[in-house]
Amino acid sequence: MCENHEHSKNEHGHNHEHCNHGINLNIIFLSIVLFVIAVLEQNSVLKLLLYTAAYLTAGYSVIYQALKNLLNGKIFDENFLMTIATIGAFCLGEYPEAVSVMVLYLIGEYLQHKAVANSHKSVSDLMDICPDYANIESEGEVKKVNPSEVKPGSIILIKPGEKIPIDGVVTFGNSFIDTSSLTGESVLVEVKEGNEVLSGSINMQSLIRIKTTKLFKDSAVSKILELVENASSKKSTAEKFITKFARYYTPVVVICALLLVVIPFLAGVPDIKMWVQRALTFLVISCPCALVISVPLTFFCAIGSASKKGILIKGSGYIEKLSKPFAVVFDKTGTITKGVFKVTQIIPDNDSNSDDVLKYAAISEYYSNHPIAISLKEAYSKPIDPKIILKVNEFAGKGVIVNTENAEIIAGNETLMNEYNIGIPKTDKAATVIYVAVNKQYKGCILISDELKPQSKDAVYSLKKITDNVVMLTGDSERKALETARECGIDKVYSNLLPADKVNKLEELINMKKGNVIFAGDGINDAPVLMRSDVGIAMGALGSDAAIEAADVVITDDNPFKIYTAIDISKFAMRIVKQNIILAIGVKFLFLALSTVGLMTMWGAIFADVGVTLLAVLNSLRMMKSNKTNQTNG
Repeated sequence: MCENHEHSKNEHGHNHEHCNHGINLNIIFLSIVLFVIAVLEQNSVLKLLLYTAAYLTAGYSVIYQALKNLLNGKIFDENFLMTIATIGAFCLGEYPEAVSVMVLYLIGEYLQHKAVANSHKSVSDLMDICPDYANIESEGEVKKVNPSEVKPGSIILIKPGEKIPIDGVVTFGNSFIDTSSLTGESVLVEVKEGNEVLSGSINMQSLIRIKTTKLFKDSAVSKILELVENASSKKSTAEKFITKFARYYTPVVVICALLLVVIPFLAGVPDIKMWVQRALTFLVISCPCALVISVPLTFFCAIGSASKKGILIKGSGYIEKLSKPFAVVFDKTGTITKGVFKVTQIIPDNDSNSDDVLKYAAISEYYSNHPIAISLKEAYSKPIDPKIILKVNEFAGKGVIVNTENAEIIAGNETLMNEYNIGIPKTDKAATVIYVAVNKQYKGCILISDELKPQSKDAVYSLKKITDNVVMLTGDSERKALETARECGIDKVYSNLLPADKVNKLEELINMKKGNVIFAGDGINDAPVLMRSDVGIAMGALGSDAAIEAADVVITDDNPFKIYTAIDISKFAMRIVKQNIILAIGVKFLFLALSTVGLMTMWGAIFADVGVTLLAVLNSLRMMKSNKTNQTNG
C-alpha cells in the first residue's frame, strides 16, 4: 500500500446526498402497519396511542433532525416545518394527516437512498496503481524495500510485468512500458538508456535499471493520488432546493401562523379558539408534502430512467448539474475511441496486394504477444503453420525478422527498414505504421490505430447543439489527437497532457463560471479530472475502477452518445421539478390566503394538500414514460 495515502472512500470520494442509512424497510413497514391498525381501531384511547406510535416510528428521523438543527441554530428547514405542521395536525385531532405526511416522506427518502445506492458499482481502490515495493540494488545485492524508503540517486531494478515505483532515468536495458495509467495512451512506449520514466507505468518486456530522480512522495503516482484528494476537497455538494426554499418559506409561514393568534388576542377578540384553529389549519396547509414527495420522486424517476439506458447517476444533485452544461470535455483513449489496437488500413506496394502484406505481417508476429502483434493476427484470422517459421530475430522497439522455408520477412518500423536499406514511402497518418518487406523488397505497410467508437460523431454533433464548448483533453501526441478530433468533429483539442495538466485545463473552464463543466473519461489518469469536474462521467464497461469510483455518472456500455442522453434526461427532470414547485407553491399560497380569512376548513386543507401531492406525483411519473429518455442512439 502507498504510505500516507491510506484514506477511506468517503475521504476522497463524493459526499453524496440522501445517504440516510437509518431508513430501512422494517421501519416503513412497521409505521404503515401501526397506521392501518389505528384507522381500524374503535377505541379512541388505543387509536390515539397507535397513531402516536406510527407517527413517532415514521417521523423519528425528521423530528430528531429538526431538534438537532434547532440546537445548532438552524431553526427553519423542511424538517422543522414538517414537525411543527404535523404536531399542529395532532393538536387538531387530524392524526391520519400527520402520520401520512411522515410515512410518505420516509418512503420518498428510502426510494431516493436506494436509487443512489444501487447506482454505485463495486470497484477497486485507486491504490491499485501504487507499487508495493521497489527492487533496490546496492553493493551487488538486490533487496525489496518500501518505495518510501528509496532516496534519489538510488539504482532500482524493474523486472518485466512490474510497476515502476519511483520516477527516474533508465541506466541499463531497453524495454517497452505501458504508460496508460498516467496518460491514457494505449500505445506502448519504448525506453532505453537515458530516457525518463514515471512511476505507475508497467514494464512490459525486458529488465531495466533506473536511477531514481525523486522521492516516492514526489513521484507521478503519488501526485495522482494527491490530485484526487485535492480535487475532492474542492468539489462542493449541491444543496437541496427544498432546503433553500424552506429557509424563507418556513419562517414566513410560522410567523404568519403566530400572527393569526397573537393579533386577535391583542385586539381582545373573544373567540380566540377559532383563531388558534385557523392558525393550526394554516400550518397543516403549509406542510410541504407535495414538494417533499414529488421533488425527490422526480429525481428518483430520472435516476431510474437513466439506469434503464445504462446510465448510472450517483445522486440527484448531479441531475441538476447535468441540466446546465457549459462545457463537455472528453478524454480520447477509451472514451471517444475504443481503446484497443486494430488494423485500420493496409497500403500495398504497386506489385503486391493487401492480403499478402497482412499474411507476411501475421507470420512474422506469430510468436509475439505484443498488442500490435495480436491485432495483426486477429486481422489476418487464418491459421498459420508454425512449421514454416525457421528462425525469429526480434529487435526491441524496431520490429522482427523471420526466416521461413521460402523467404525472409522483415516487419517493423521505419528505423528497422532504414537499417536494411529498404526504401519505404513516407506517411503522415496518425497511426502506428508497420512496414513489411520480403527478401529485402518492400511489399507495403499496415496502419494500426485506436478506432473511433461508432457513436462518437453523433455524440459530438448532438452535444454541439446544447453547448459551444466540446473539448478534448488527452495524453496522446498532438498528431493523433488532432486526427481523432477531426474525425469526430471536436474543434478544441489539448494534447500531450499529464493528469495535472488535465486538471489545470479543466479549471480554466470551471473558472469561467458560466455553467457546469462535464468531463468524460475512463482511465486511472482521469480520476483527478473526474473528481474536479462539476460532473464526472466514467465509461464503465472498459474504464478503470478508479475512474468509475471517482465519477458521478457511469455509462455501463461505453457509449459516448449517452452523455447527451444523460443531459437530455436531466433537463426534462428539472422541467418537471420546476412545474411541481410552481404547482405546489401556487396552490399553497392560494389556500393559505383562504384559510387566513376563514374560508378554508381543515378538511379542505387536507384535501388541497393531498390533491396537490397527487397531481405532483403523477407529473413526476411522466419521467418514466417520456420518450425523452429513449434517445440513446444505439
